[in-house]
Amino acid sequence: MSTPKLKSAATSSQSAKAPENPVVRRKKLAAVRSVYSEAEREEMFRRFSIQRPEPKGELEHSNPFTLVVAVALSAQATDAGVNKATRALFKVADTPEKMLALGEDKVRDYIKTIGLYRNKAKNVIALSRMLVEVFGSVVPQTRDELVMLPGVGRKTANVVLSMAFGQATMAVDTHIFRIANRIKLAPGKTPDEVEARLMKVIPKHYLYHAHHWLILHGRYTCKARRAECEHCVIADLCRSPEKSCDIPAPLVELPPQVIGEGVD
Repeated sequence: MSTPKLKSAATSSQSAKAPENPVVRRKKLAAVRSVYSEAEREEMFRRFSIQRPEPKGELEHSNPFTLVVAVALSAQATDAGVNKATRALFKVADTPEKMLALGEDKVRDYIKTIGLYRNKAKNVIALSRMLVEVFGSVVPQTRDELVMLPGVGRKTANVVLSMAFGQATMAVDTHIFRIANRIKLAPGKTPDEVEARLMKVIPKHYLYHAHHWLILHGRYTCKARRAECEHCVIADLCRSPEKSCDIPAPLVELPPQVIGEGVD
């Protein structure tokens, strides 16, 4: 993909200027102020940290490779549905080499309960082959390299960087996109806009876990069909015009997550 960009940049001064526009937009996005004050944002994430001190992703995996596969399979599918399909798959293929040996047809049989399973099976085999042939069977630890893998986009790369390698990233899925806009924490028209703004407004010392806090908040409290404001620990801070309650729920630590039994 980089070659066409280089050619267009070299052919005309007009095209050479084109890449500047996204950069300018990103700077403007980063400068957008949240409707919440710094103190309010600090308090919001302080409460999330008490409620879930060690939040975790709900996709079952055993290593960076199985995580990449699981996250890629989760596009337009629930974590619970992906877990049901990958439990048996990962027992027989938990490395790129084993996945390639299994083959596309058998991978397809394992994941046929997941939406878009035919194309996803192709991507799983293709990304496994690239990992073996290009990366020495090791999952890369940079976003630019991860998005080279078939079926891996920016969101998937951010999840892997966070969960597998401990990097503070913001993977904007449907839950986070909804939450950021609904409560006006970091509104944006696209996932990239929301990601840029969240990275700016979330207090730095809470950034590492923020991705999971927001996903879990959207999955279990600020739900798509009806936000359960009566169970929300930030109900008094929330600026959503949809909220139905101003009294925050008791701030207590929730029971430990049981990975693999979550719902979407």
